[in-house]
Amino acid sequence: MPYASVRDLEMYYEEFGRGQALLFLHSHYSRGLLAFSGQILPFSKRYRCLFPDFRGHGRTRCEDLRWSSRRIADDMPLLLDALGIAQAHVVGYSCGAYVGCYLASKYPDRVKSLVTIGGAAYPHSEGCEDYLPEALLRHNDLDFIETARTRHLDAHRGDWQTYLTMTVEDWKNHPNLSEEEWKAIACPVLCVNGEHDPYGSCQELRQRLPEASVYQVKGGGHRPHFVGEQIDEVNARILDFLADVDRRSSKV
Repeated sequence: MPYASVRDLEMYYEEFGRGQALLFLHSHYSRGLLAFSGQILPFSKRYRCLFPDFRGHGRTRCEDLRWSSRRIADDMPLLLDALGIAQAHVVGYSCGAYVGCYLASKYPDRVKSLVTIGGAAYPHSEGCEDYLPEALLRHNDLDFIETARTRHLDAHRGDWQTYLTMTVEDWKNHPNLSEEEWKAIACPVLCVNGEHDPYGSCQELRQRLPEASVYQVKGGGHRPHFVGEQIDEVNARILDFLADVDRRSSKV
Protein backbone atom coordinates (compact mmCIF):
# COMPACT_ATOMS: atom_id res chain seq x y z
CA MET A 1 0.00 0.00 0.00
CA PRO A 2 1.28 3.53 -0.77
CA TYR A 3 2.70 5.46 2.16
CA ALA A 4 4.78 8.65 2.20
CA SER A 5 7.02 9.71 5.09
CA VAL A 6 5.75 13.17 6.02
CA ARG A 7 7.13 14.79 9.17
CA ASP A 8 6.04 12.49 12.01
CA LEU A 9 3.60 10.58 9.78
CA GLU A 10 3.44 7.58 7.57
CA MET A 11 0.79 9.16 5.36
CA TYR A 12 -1.44 6.80 3.42
CA TYR A 13 -2.59 7.95 0.00
CA GLU A 14 -4.09 6.58 -3.20
CA GLU A 15 -3.11 7.76 -6.68
CA PHE A 16 -4.93 7.49 -10.01
CA GLY A 17 -4.27 8.96 -13.46
CA ARG A 18 -1.50 10.96 -15.09
CA GLY A 19 -0.87 14.63 -15.79
CA GLN A 20 -1.05 17.78 -13.69
CA ALA A 21 -1.35 16.90 -9.99
CA LEU A 22 -4.77 17.25 -8.37
CA LEU A 23 -4.86 16.93 -4.58
CA PHE A 24 -8.19 15.93 -3.00
CA LEU A 25 -8.71 16.86 0.68
CA HIS A 26 -11.41 14.97 2.54
CA SER A 27 -13.96 15.92 5.18
CA HIS A 28 -14.34 15.33 8.92
CA TYR A 29 -15.22 11.72 9.79
CA SER A 30 -14.04 10.55 6.35
CA ARG A 31 -10.86 9.62 4.52
CA GLY A 32 -9.49 10.16 1.04
CA LEU A 33 -11.31 7.77 -1.25
CA LEU A 34 -14.56 7.71 0.74
CA ALA A 35 -15.07 11.46 0.34
CA PHE A 36 -14.40 11.46 -3.41
CA SER A 37 -15.50 8.09 -4.75
CA GLY A 38 -17.51 9.82 -7.47
CA GLN A 39 -14.53 11.82 -8.69
CA ILE A 40 -11.96 9.02 -9.17
CA LEU A 41 -12.83 7.98 -12.72
CA PRO A 42 -13.83 11.29 -14.36
CA PHE A 43 -10.92 13.28 -12.91
CA SER A 44 -8.20 10.65 -13.34
CA LYS A 45 -8.80 10.74 -17.10
CA ARG A 46 -7.21 14.20 -17.12
CA TYR A 47 -5.17 14.56 -13.91
CA ARG A 48 -2.80 12.78 -11.56
CA CYS A 49 -5.26 12.48 -8.69
CA LEU A 50 -4.01 12.12 -5.11
CA PHE A 51 -6.26 11.08 -2.24
CA PRO A 52 -4.39 11.23 1.10
CA ASP A 53 -5.76 10.29 4.51
CA PHE A 54 -5.16 13.19 6.92
CA ARG A 55 -3.22 12.80 10.15
CA GLY A 56 -5.57 11.24 12.68
CA HIS A 57 -7.67 9.67 9.92
CA GLY A 58 -7.96 6.47 7.96
CA ARG A 59 -4.77 4.51 7.42
CA THR A 60 -2.29 7.30 8.11
CA ARG A 61 -0.09 6.37 11.07
CA CYS A 62 1.27 8.65 13.78
CA GLU A 63 2.12 8.36 17.47
CA ASP A 64 0.58 11.77 18.18
CA LEU A 65 -3.22 11.56 18.02
CA ARG A 66 -3.72 15.35 18.08
CA TRP A 67 -4.59 17.18 14.87
CA SER A 68 -6.32 20.25 13.46
CA SER A 69 -7.17 21.67 10.04
CA ARG A 70 -4.22 24.06 10.28
CA ARG A 71 -1.80 21.29 11.21
CA ILE A 72 -3.07 19.12 8.36
CA ALA A 73 -2.48 22.00 5.91
CA ASP A 74 1.19 22.07 6.97
CA ASP A 75 1.49 18.37 6.08
CA MET A 76 0.36 18.78 2.48
CA PRO A 77 3.42 20.56 0.98
CA LEU A 78 5.58 17.82 2.49
CA LEU A 79 3.43 15.17 0.83
CA LEU A 80 3.90 16.99 -2.48
CA ASP A 81 7.66 17.13 -1.83
CA ALA A 82 7.75 13.39 -1.14
CA LEU A 83 6.02 12.74 -4.46
CA GLY A 84 8.19 15.18 -6.42
CA ILE A 85 5.33 17.59 -7.13
CA ALA A 86 6.02 21.33 -7.23
CA GLN A 87 2.44 22.55 -7.57
CA ALA A 88 -1.06 21.03 -7.58
CA HIS A 89 -4.66 21.90 -8.14
CA VAL A 90 -6.54 21.40 -4.85
CA VAL A 91 -10.12 20.24 -4.26
CA GLY A 92 -11.29 20.26 -0.64
CA TYR A 93 -14.61 19.11 0.77
CA SER A 94 -15.96 20.42 4.12
CA CYS A 95 -13.01 20.17 6.56
CA GLY A 96 -10.86 19.65 3.45
CA ALA A 97 -12.08 22.99 2.15
CA TYR A 98 -10.73 24.66 5.31
CA VAL A 99 -7.44 22.80 4.90
CA GLY A 100 -7.32 23.97 1.29
CA CYS A 101 -7.81 27.60 2.30
CA TYR A 102 -5.04 27.40 4.90
CA LEU A 103 -2.80 25.69 2.34
CA ALA A 104 -3.44 28.26 -0.40
CA SER A 105 -2.90 31.13 2.02
CA LYS A 106 0.32 29.91 3.67
CA TYR A 107 1.88 28.10 0.69
CA PRO A 108 0.64 30.03 -2.36
CA ASP A 109 3.39 28.74 -4.65
CA ARG A 110 2.21 25.13 -4.12
CA VAL A 111 -1.44 25.68 -5.10
CA LYS A 112 -2.32 26.21 -8.76
CA SER A 113 -6.04 26.54 -8.06
CA LEU A 114 -8.45 25.85 -5.22
CA VAL A 115 -11.94 24.36 -5.33
CA THR A 116 -13.96 24.28 -2.12
CA ILE A 117 -17.04 22.07 -1.78
CA GLY A 118 -19.25 22.59 1.25
CA GLY A 119 -16.78 25.17 2.54
CA ALA A 120 -17.35 28.08 4.88
CA ALA A 121 -15.82 31.40 5.91
CA TYR A 122 -16.22 30.87 9.66
CA PRO A 123 -17.05 27.96 12.03
CA HIS A 124 -20.56 26.51 11.90
CA SER A 125 -20.55 24.50 15.11
CA GLU A 126 -24.26 23.99 15.71
CA GLY A 127 -24.89 20.43 16.84
CA CYS A 128 -21.23 19.43 17.00
CA GLU A 129 -21.31 18.43 20.68
CA ASP A 130 -23.82 15.70 19.84
CA TYR A 131 -20.80 13.86 18.37
CA LEU A 132 -18.68 13.89 21.52
CA PRO A 133 -18.02 10.38 22.88
CA GLU A 134 -20.11 10.88 25.99
CA ALA A 135 -23.08 12.19 23.97
CA LEU A 136 -22.96 9.26 21.54
CA LEU A 137 -22.79 6.79 24.41
CA ARG A 138 -25.64 8.54 26.19
CA HIS A 139 -27.79 8.18 23.06
CA ASN A 140 -26.60 4.61 22.48
CA ASP A 141 -25.37 5.50 18.98
CA LEU A 142 -23.16 2.45 18.80
CA ASP A 143 -23.24 2.20 15.00
CA PHE A 144 -21.63 5.62 14.60
CA ILE A 145 -19.01 4.78 17.23
CA GLU A 146 -18.16 1.50 15.53
CA THR A 147 -17.89 3.21 12.13
CA ALA A 148 -15.47 5.79 13.57
CA ARG A 149 -13.49 3.10 15.35
CA THR A 150 -13.03 0.84 12.33
CA ARG A 151 -12.72 3.51 9.63
CA HIS A 152 -9.80 5.18 11.41
CA LEU A 153 -8.34 2.19 13.26
CA ASP A 154 -4.82 2.52 11.82
CA ALA A 155 -4.74 6.23 12.72
CA HIS A 156 -5.99 6.11 16.31
CA ARG A 157 -5.27 2.46 17.13
CA GLY A 158 -8.70 1.98 18.69
CA ASP A 159 -8.79 5.23 20.67
CA TRP A 160 -12.01 6.38 19.05
CA GLN A 161 -12.76 8.69 21.99
CA THR A 162 -9.75 10.90 21.24
CA TYR A 163 -10.54 10.82 17.52
CA LEU A 164 -14.12 12.03 18.05
CA THR A 165 -13.07 14.63 20.61
CA MET A 166 -10.47 16.06 18.22
CA THR A 167 -13.03 16.12 15.40
CA VAL A 168 -15.53 18.10 17.45
CA GLU A 169 -12.77 20.48 18.58
CA ASP A 170 -11.80 21.11 14.95
CA TRP A 171 -15.45 21.52 13.90
CA LYS A 172 -15.95 24.16 16.62
CA ASN A 173 -12.87 26.21 15.73
CA HIS A 174 -12.34 26.10 11.96
CA PRO A 175 -12.05 27.77 9.58
CA ASN A 176 -10.57 30.76 11.40
CA LEU A 177 -8.44 32.56 8.82
CA SER A 178 -7.49 36.15 9.61
CA GLU A 179 -8.27 38.98 7.20
CA GLU A 180 -4.63 38.90 6.09
CA GLU A 181 -4.77 35.15 5.51
CA TRP A 182 -7.86 35.42 3.32
CA LYS A 183 -6.18 38.16 1.29
CA ALA A 184 -3.10 35.98 0.82
CA ILE A 185 -5.09 33.44 -1.24
CA ALA A 186 -4.01 34.51 -4.71
CA CYS A 187 -4.76 31.47 -6.89
CA PRO A 188 -7.98 31.05 -8.91
CA VAL A 189 -10.76 29.81 -6.61
CA LEU A 190 -14.10 28.11 -7.25
CA CYS A 191 -16.50 27.79 -4.29
CA VAL A 192 -19.23 25.15 -4.62
CA ASN A 193 -22.03 24.98 -2.05
CA GLY A 194 -25.43 23.37 -2.09
CA GLU A 195 -28.40 25.71 -1.92
CA HIS A 196 -29.42 24.10 1.38
CA ASP A 197 -25.97 23.54 2.89
CA PRO A 198 -26.28 24.16 6.67
CA TYR A 199 -22.51 24.51 7.14
CA GLY A 200 -21.57 27.27 4.71
CA SER A 201 -22.61 29.24 1.66
CA CYS A 202 -21.29 30.80 -1.53
CA GLN A 203 -22.34 34.20 -0.21
CA GLU A 204 -20.18 34.12 2.91
CA LEU A 205 -17.19 32.82 0.98
CA ARG A 206 -17.61 35.48 -1.69
CA GLN A 207 -17.32 38.12 1.03
CA ARG A 208 -13.89 36.75 1.97
CA LEU A 209 -12.80 35.86 -1.56
CA PRO A 210 -14.34 38.53 -3.81
CA GLU A 211 -12.42 37.36 -6.89
CA ALA A 212 -13.60 33.76 -6.54
CA SER A 213 -16.03 32.06 -8.88
CA VAL A 214 -19.02 30.64 -7.03
CA TYR A 215 -21.46 27.90 -7.93
CA GLN A 216 -24.56 27.37 -5.83
CA VAL A 217 -26.02 23.94 -6.57
CA LYS A 218 -29.79 24.19 -6.83
CA GLY A 219 -31.45 21.78 -4.44
CA GLY A 220 -28.08 20.66 -3.10
CA GLY A 221 -27.00 20.09 0.46
CA HIS A 222 -23.58 19.79 2.08
CA ARG A 223 -22.23 17.11 -0.28
CA PRO A 224 -23.48 17.80 -3.81
CA HIS A 225 -20.52 15.94 -5.35
CA PHE A 226 -21.59 12.58 -3.87
CA VAL A 227 -23.05 9.73 -5.89
CA GLY A 228 -26.83 10.11 -5.79
CA GLU A 229 -26.63 13.86 -5.30
CA GLN A 230 -25.84 16.45 -8.03
CA ILE A 231 -22.61 14.69 -8.97
CA ASP A 232 -22.72 15.09 -12.76
CA GLU A 233 -23.22 18.84 -12.78
CA VAL A 234 -20.70 19.41 -9.98
CA ASN A 235 -18.04 17.28 -11.66
CA ALA A 236 -18.60 19.06 -14.98
CA ARG A 237 -18.39 22.51 -13.39
CA ILE A 238 -15.15 21.69 -11.55
CA LEU A 239 -13.53 20.09 -14.60
CA ASP A 240 -14.41 23.14 -16.70
CA PHE A 241 -12.89 25.41 -14.05
CA LEU A 242 -9.67 23.40 -13.89
CA ALA A 243 -9.38 23.29 -17.68
CA ASP A 244 -9.81 27.06 -17.84
CA VAL A 245 -7.08 27.58 -15.23
CA ASP A 246 -4.76 25.30 -17.21
CA ARG A 247 -5.51 27.13 -20.47
CA ARG A 248 -4.82 30.53 -18.96
CA SER A 249 -1.63 29.39 -17.25
CA SER A 250 -0.30 27.91 -20.50
CA LYS A 251 -0.56 31.33 -22.16
CA VAL A 252 1.52 33.08 -19.50
